[in-house]
Amino acid sequence: MEQLTISHISKKYGRQKILEDLSCQLAPGKIYGLLGRNGAGKSTLLNIITGRIFPTAGMVSLGKLGTNDQDQVLGQFYLMSESNLYPKRTTIQRMFDLADGSYGNFDYQNAERLLKAFGISAKTQLSKLSTGLQTAAKLVVALNVNANYVFLDEPTLGLDANHRELFYKELVKSYQEKPRTFVLSTHLIDEIQQLVEYVLILADHQLIADADVEEMLDRAHTVTGPEKLVDQYVAGLRVLSTDQLGTVKTAYVYDQLDDQRVIPDQVKLGHYDLQKLFIELTNGGSKNE
Repeated sequence: MEQLTISHISKKYGRQKILEDLSCQLAPGKIYGLLGRNGAGKSTLLNIITGRIFPTAGMVSLGKLGTNDQDQVLGQFYLMSESNLYPKRTTIQRMFDLADGSYGNFDYQNAERLLKAFGISAKTQLSKLSTGLQTAAKLVVALNVNANYVFLDEPTLGLDANHRELFYKELVKSYQEKPRTFVLSTHLIDEIQQLVEYVLILADHQLIADADVEEMLDRAHTVTGPEKLVDQYVAGLRVLSTDQLGTVKTAYVYDQLDDQRVIPDQVKLGHYDLQKLFIELTNGGSKNE
């Protein structure tokens, strides 16, 4: 598997700016979370990567080959999205056959097992299913298609808690049995925190974070105590926001704490999760106290 490189991608529709000078790399055999608020450009980015739309500027490449003019490269990418690109009367079985025809070596046996787990018949037309079961059917295809890079745009749309849990379990199983790159674009950050290895965060048309999840969370600290002592401790650190309850202050720090920084007796350190970090970063919070 080759590394996927996104170089200086920009996208505009008329005067409307969607993405601006976005660059990153996706490594083979990793699970990524693509995060951003509504309208941040997540779906646009996935559509550019998979060749469904063209960028205004920049390029996408796989190894030494650019996807703009290399059909064989695009054949290594699979995008599952909210958009229903199948003809109205397409059955689930036909979806399997189309995936097999396009990518080869579709895993029919595992796909049929998953259909039973979701309670779906292969003879059913996709358009006759509920939103949640349509999502489930498209996930079955995505988890069994023979592609090295699988992009999942809102993969839990309409799924109930039981089916979301089933999807997460099957995603891990599929990844372990056949390592390849998965990119999940989702709003359910708390549910995928333990699943993804890296996160890409979009805000203000740009990529504001591209990092290992554990490394990011190692920098996410809460500092709680008397206001004056908290202010003294966080001086010079990147503080995303603060909360105040009476004389007790909590600072949400996103920075590396060195061992030489003395912790006052009345001050307590803690950590916050990926969802809170995402909220703080995309709310524009960032200041040095």
